[in-house]
Amino acid sequence: MKHLIKKEIIQIRRNSFLPKLIIFFPIMIMCVMPWVMDMEVRNINAVVVDHDHSTMSERLIQRLGESKYFIFKGIRYCYDDAIKDVEKGNVDVIVEIPQYYEKNVNRGNIPALLIAANAVNGTKGSIGSSYISSIVAQNLAEFVKTPFAAQQTVSFSSLYLYNKHLNYKVFMIPALMSILMMMLCGFLPALNIVGEKEAGTIEQINVTPVSKTSFIFAKLIPYWCIGLVVLSICFLLSWLIYGIKPQGNILVIYLISMLLALVFSGMGLIISNYSDTMQQAIFVIWFFVVCMMLLSGLFTPISSMPHWAQTITYLLPVRYYIDAMRTVFVRGGSLLDILPQTLALFAFAAIMDFWAVLSYRKKS
Repeated sequence: MKHLIKKEIIQIRRNSFLPKLIIFFPIMIMCVMPWVMDMEVRNINAVVVDHDHSTMSERLIQRLGESKYFIFKGIRYCYDDAIKDVEKGNVDVIVEIPQYYEKNVNRGNIPALLIAANAVNGTKGSIGSSYISSIVAQNLAEFVKTPFAAQQTVSFSSLYLYNKHLNYKVFMIPALMSILMMMLCGFLPALNIVGEKEAGTIEQINVTPVSKTSFIFAKLIPYWCIGLVVLSICFLLSWLIYGIKPQGNILVIYLISMLLALVFSGMGLIISNYSDTMQQAIFVIWFFVVCMMLLSGLFTPISSMPHWAQTITYLLPVRYYIDAMRTVFVRGGSLLDILPQTLALFAFAAIMDFWAVLSYRKKS
């Protein structure tokens, strides 16, 4: 097996593209993606239709313009003009202030104020209207002086656990690490045997007395090492660029990452064993990787999915990995805290690697 592993390493080194991909792919993902994969809604284009022209309405417009979440696009004379801007895609939210707005507030009445949001992008529409509702409430609290309104004003404070600055990168970086492990430890082994089939070199292995187990594990071990190297690069970049480092034991993260590498490298070789061409292997592994990324809770909470989709996620190893990864990396959990997820990953790894050995058809 030692000589087979040496052969694989030599093949990787002699490949003009693969070593560059192994180094620059994680660097690009970690340096660029945390900045662009931000789910926080900002830069919402807003216009105001002001029928009141009072001090209170001017203060509301000023608050809107000062907000870091909005881009104030000016004042429109009527609602129809504002709707035309929405239809053209230039405006996301309309705030219509009714006539006698300040006068009614001073009389103790709380008049209706229209907030119309473009909900083609549902997240942007709902969160944008929620932001404006908060601004309107702050503006009312500043001007309303009645005892009843004072009783309705409730003061509260929030304590954010594990991510007190609400930095979305803390949530995304573990997800990006798992994507890298899936891509490199899944795609590269999947293309390895198929590449040898197309080149005809696998026939030379088939006529040797090398056992199937030795051959498969010689194919897998280099990619496990590559996965650990990539993970180490990710930890380093996360600390140097974003100041984010694991809160728990880093050896526990390496352990669960090693298990995920076992799972996906085994899956890649299974697909490679059943595929005849490079194109076929690429499409099959891509199908599985995309489904796992979307269903595993990498980007959206599993609890928000339909019940049938939540049931499917129990069959996906990435679900257990990302849950364990965030528990250790973000919340500082220990191995005992992620023991069920670790056992599940171990079971998936054993099944996949055994299947990889079993599915390899050695022809003499």
